[in-house]
Amino acid sequence: IPVGGIVIGADFLVIAGPCAVESREQIMQAAASVKAAGANMLRGGAYKPRSSPYSFQGLGQEGLQYLKEAGQAAGLPVITEVLDPRDVGLVSEYADVLQIGSRNMQNFPLLVEVGQTQKPVMLKRGLCATLEEWLASAEYIMKEGNPNVFLCERGIRIELVPPMALSSIMAGCDGLMVEVHPSPSSALCDASQQLLPEQFAALMADVRETLAVREKIRCRG
Repeated sequence: IPVGGIVIGADFLVIAGPCAVESREQIMQAAASVKAAGANMLRGGAYKPRSSPYSFQGLGQEGLQYLKEAGQAAGLPVITEVLDPRDVGLVSEYADVLQIGSRNMQNFPLLVEVGQTQKPVMLKRGLCATLEEWLASAEYIMKEGNPNVFLCERGIRIELVPPMALSSIMAGCDGLMVEVHPSPSSALCDASQQLLPEQFAALMADVRETLAVREKIRCRG
């Protein structure tokens, strides 16, 4: 799946950025730091599905504007989550890739709507969803004429991010998505699963080494 200057499924994909776009300054800082560390796609939520209705819900269209601006400044394509079928058109104007989050894996009207675009779609696995259910959700998108779908297992919290990322590479994954925030302790959502820029840079050094090891093993095979 070609996006910007990369090909998902051929090039190793590293998506990084904050859980949510909180301000222009925050996303610009995050974009610059993840680009410097070697990420090739920027993430950031403009619409956030939260367990509590009183939690930060995202900046909406303003957040989309900041995300696109940050991606352009850093030279990175951007991915963001779409929650509502009514927002697919708007989000598609700003995002290079549409994300379907875990909570919406079986939101069939939403899957149909993104299937009617030609935007690449990253489909996260729902909580407790079987592989068959996950693949069936992907089929909802592709049945509408959009074959540009790739799958993402749901993630983990901060202390396990580096070892699980490296383990997944050796297991054969095609990419990683890591949350990175300039100041996780002050993040408006999911602070416990966001890395500092320097932690992400260290992880990326290990990612490159692990990919080299994987390639050597493949060549021997």
